[in-house]
Amino acid sequence: MQVELRYGRSYKSLTLPVDVSATIIRKPAMPQIQNPAAAVRAAISQPVGAAALSDLAKTSRSVCIAVCDITRPVPNHLFLRPVVETLIHSGVPAENITILVATGLHRPNEGEELKELIGDPWVLKNVSVRNHYARRDEDHVTLGTTSTRNTVVRLDRRFVEADLRIATGLVEPHFMAGYSGGRKVIAPGLAHAETITTFHSARFMDDSAATSCNMDGNPLHEEQLEIVKMLGGALAINTVLSEDRQLSHINFGEIVQSHQAAVDYVRKFCELSVPRRFQTVVTSSAGYPLDKTYYQTIKGMVCAMDILEPGGDLIIVSECSEGMGSSEFIDAQRRLLDLGSEAFMNGILQKSHAAIDEWQTQMQTKPMRVGNVHLVTDGLRPSEHSLTGVNVTGSLQSTVETSLSRSSDRAIAVIPEGPYIVPFFRPTGAPV
Repeated sequence: MQVELRYGRSYKSLTLPVDVSATIIRKPAMPQIQNPAAAVRAAISQPVGAAALSDLAKTSRSVCIAVCDITRPVPNHLFLRPVVETLIHSGVPAENITILVATGLHRPNEGEELKELIGDPWVLKNVSVRNHYARRDEDHVTLGTTSTRNTVVRLDRRFVEADLRIATGLVEPHFMAGYSGGRKVIAPGLAHAETITTFHSARFMDDSAATSCNMDGNPLHEEQLEIVKMLGGALAINTVLSEDRQLSHINFGEIVQSHQAAVDYVRKFCELSVPRRFQTVVTSSAGYPLDKTYYQTIKGMVCAMDILEPGGDLIIVSECSEGMGSSEFIDAQRRLLDLGSEAFMNGILQKSHAAIDEWQTQMQTKPMRVGNVHLVTDGLRPSEHSLTGVNVTGSLQSTVETSLSRSSDRAIAVIPEGPYIVPFFRPTGAPV
């Protein structure tokens, strides 16, 4: 059997021996929208929990549309122009419409990358497109503190002060916030560094409810919902993609209700019960654009670890075409290597604010505590291999064969799409 795993803009091939029992974990067949343009028009005219976009625009003089950064394959090319055209035709001046790239603490998206992200030259020509900079104090408005966990809430002024606020995004599993999209595009997407480093602190991340596909009692989700209330509400466009990146679902409406409707739709495809654990689990970082850095690759490790037998091998393929990630993330990785997992965790649990990007290093300690993590990549320099804290190799085939030879169990699980699907160990095969 040959299996293809997403890797960069292409795939990594794995050939499995005939005597191996392979469990290929992928989404059930998803409906695909045959006429995306019609689906977009229907969504913005028949919203969830809100008036039609054309009606909302008639009483608005300014609009800010938040879009995810380049790390998410959101189909902006399908909906941004229809949304902007609707706003303009309903009386909002084009010069009063801003598209704001919700970078969080990621780097800005510029040049050719920005063109790829927006996906439509008409949009770039007719409205202002800007990046969010989380460390620019003057760009933010302080809304107060959350009532439950005292998070200081500071959000991008351009979004806060707009008459009409729209968050757009992709709804898929997220290894901290349960599901991406909706409220997450606002915080951390448009939040100040102080806000981000508070609810990405170790005390939030170490909460057992801050995990894939779970929003019940999830501290990040609860803070995000409160931030939306403090903001005074917002709207959202939510999209869901099939495994081959075709539009399967789109809706528009009040941000909390519409996001929940999209979560309800996607979870039956991406949350799967698996009746056993495996000594060898192979996954991906979902390919381009998510696997551009090692920082993002950790998501794939965490989402696959529930079906890994303790002491087994978790093998992930990721191109890492842009290397490790931020300098702050590299610093956190160095501290993990110098201190070890236990001392690293003890140190960060004492802090009210996380160091920038150290939360991803914290998340990496979770699969490391379960088994042996192996990274298959061509993108990292040899000098960067040790910074990962895992075993780095260039050969998927030999790494899998070595893993299988270590165990008498000739069984393997393969997750070609990586963190866009989350397998949960359920001995009886019961629903998640």
